Parts: sequence; C-alpha cells; structure tokens
Amino acid sequence: MKRVLLFLTLALTPGCIETILTNGEIASTRVAAASFDTLGDYELAKVATQAGLAQFEGMHKLAPDNEDALFLLVQGWGGYAWGFVEDEMEEATLDARDATAEYDKKRAKMAYDRAVFYGLELLSHKDKGFDKAKKNDASLIAWLKASFDSKADAENLFWVAYAWMSRVNLLQDDPAMVADLYIGVDMMGRAFELEPTYYASSPMVALAAYHGRTADAEVGQARAMFEQALKNEKRSALTTQLTYAQFACVVADKKLYFSLVDEIMGADDPNPNQRLNNTIAKRRAARMKLPKKTADCGFP
Repeated sequence: MKRVLLFLTLALTPGCIETILTNGEIASTRVAAASFDTLGDYELAKVATQAGLAQFEGMHKLAPDNEDALFLLVQGWGGYAWGFVEDEMEEATLDARDATAEYDKKRAKMAYDRAVFYGLELLSHKDKGFDKAKKNDASLIAWLKASFDSKADAENLFWVAYAWMSRVNLLQDDPAMVADLYIGVDMMGRAFELEPTYYASSPMVALAAYHGRTADAEVGQARAMFEQALKNEKRSALTTQLTYAQFACVVADKKLYFSLVDEIMGADDPNPNQRLNNTIAKRRAARMKLPKKTADCGFP
C-alpha cells in the first residue's frame, strides 16, 4: 500500500496538482456564487461583479475546458450587462446624455457578445452541431431536442438564450441581429420544456416577454405565462412584475402598468434569494413612473 501511495504521489506532477486544485477552486466558486443573489447593496454588487468577471476570465485561462468556469462567464457577463450596464444606459438616456448612453450600449453589447461566445463553447461540450443546426428554425429545434434532454441542460441553455435574446433586444435597430432572434427563442423554449421554473421561473418570464414583444404578437399567451410565473413564485421575484409592466406598456394597459410598478415599489424583501434582482427591479420601476417613460407608453 505504501508503494502504491508513493507511486501516486510521484505521478501527480506539479502540472497535474495545479489542474486538480484549479478545477476544485472553480467548482467551489460556482457553488458559492449562488450567495451573490442575496446581496441588496447595488453598488457593492456592481463592484463585486466586475471583480468576479476578472476572476472567472483568469480561471478559464487556467482551465479552458472547465465547464463550471464557462458557466460562470456566461451567467456573469449576461447578468452584468443587464443588471448594471443597461441600468447605466437607461439613466443616461433619461437624462439626455446621448453620448454616454451610446457608450453604455456598446459596453452592454460587448458583454452580451462575450456571454454568447462562452455560452456556445459551453454547449459544444455536449454537442458540437450548433453551426450546422442554426441554418433554420426547424433544424435548430430538432438539434436542441436531440442533444439536450435533461433538467441539468436547462441551466446552460437558459443563460445562453438569455444573453442572446437580451442582445437582440438591445440592438433592435440591427436587422441582421433581429433576424437571428429565433436562435435565442428556440434555446429558451428548450430550457422551458426541460425546467420551466428554473431560477424563479425565468424561462417562462423570458418567453412571456417574447410573446408580448408587440401589440400584434401573442398577447393572450404572454399574459397567461406572466400570471403563471407570478403564481409559481408567489409574486416574490420582482423582475417578473417588472417584465410584465414592460409588456403592459407595449399593449397600452395603463391600469396593469401602474399596478405592477406600485407593487414592485411597495415590496419589502419578498425573497432573500432574489434580493439583488429585486433591488435592480426596484431601481427600474422607480424610473417607470417618470413622465418620459409613461409618455413612451402613450399614458397621459
């Protein structure tokens, strides 16, 4: 036994030991990252996110094939773009600081680009057929169903789809980007099929927003999905109300719009595990009562 242990010790070269330690650290970081959602200090969370992204990039450099590192990068860059960069862009837009808003838009795009890049790399660890499958809607759906068939796959698919759809929403003036919206929608649809209640029913909310993207879209389906998501989470994930209020703006439902905004602003701390997202929802909701925002909805 002593000889076996000695042999194993000698076999673990410095490079092997470094890899084992790195992979262990990355796995632990992914588990610990869930606690980040409990932060309620917006400014602290922003600084921590920026530092975390630098750390995750370094982890990926040390362990390029590590799926946990790839996941942290997809989730991190997508969340950073929506939660912080787009928030700054919205503030600049409302203050008529056009140059700053345009700069922030470019920053958000770069963050989403990075999330999508790492996301497609992550999905390729399960199946490398994305480039061939994306040629049309039907082939992509078939590939997604054949290649991703477990609840565990929903997590990866959701964050890649989230970054993809958010990027399209950011760049609605880019026809080429809008033309590829179906890619994010199909991925989100597969995540929804596999685990509709993942991350406070986020796949359901994302698809509801898609179905309610215009007043001529699938409005009834959007309302039903929003209401179901609110029921699922007992109205404790305020980003659902926020997204629902944005839908109410699109369909010019003034009563629903102000009801949802008031609900967000009046909520205390309904879900500690969604505290950061709820904090961001409150920031956005406060702006939704500003004259410029309500005027954009056609509300007097």
